[in-house]
Amino acid sequence: MLVLLSGSACSGKTTALGALRSAEQLRGRVAVHDADEVGVPSGAGTAWRQEALEGWVRRALDLQRGGLHLVLASQSPWGELLACPSAPALDGAAALLLDVDDDERLSRLAERDGERWDHQARGAFLGWAQWHREHAADPSARQHVLVDGGWAAMRWDRWTSWRRGDPRWSVPVVDTTRTSVAGSGRRVVEAVAALLPGSG
Repeated sequence: MLVLLSGSACSGKTTALGALRSAEQLRGRVAVHDADEVGVPSGAGTAWRQEALEGWVRRALDLQRGGLHLVLASQSPWGELLACPSAPALDGAAALLLDVDDDERLSRLAERDGERWDHQARGAFLGWAQWHREHAADPSARQHVLVDGGWAAMRWDRWTSWRRGDPRWSVPVVDTTRTSVAGSGRRVVEAVAALLPGSG
């Protein structure tokens, strides 16, 4: 199974990864990775991100053969995972959206990167976060964000006809706003554990 921890910058993915890697209840069941650990080339865009995600799907298939699940933190959303060419071969897939309100996101961004982001760049961060929220709730929301300029091998036809409320589209949201590092990590571990087969 591949569990996608989706979220835009400063949503809590790094905190989640640390908690997942140290969670006793997941030990021996999951491999935990950050999609960016393979390196992100200068100028990488939508098509690059989507093709890179296909590489992670293939890695999940390798792990699957060994009896392990993959938990992947990424800015890729659920719709990209569903459209990856190799996704149907997975024995299961799910996504969680990690989110935080806009004020706290900007505060985290300033703490992490100082003041190097201008007003336009900060607006782009918030816009991408808002799009993630819309996408998690409704597969029909602004699909062009993924499709236009996307990787040619993606299979958008698997889900682009779906509409809000379709039972095949389920993206729980873990909101880390005003939550401690320990609390955020605990919530993510619980959410991931609940998605894995045999969780009861």
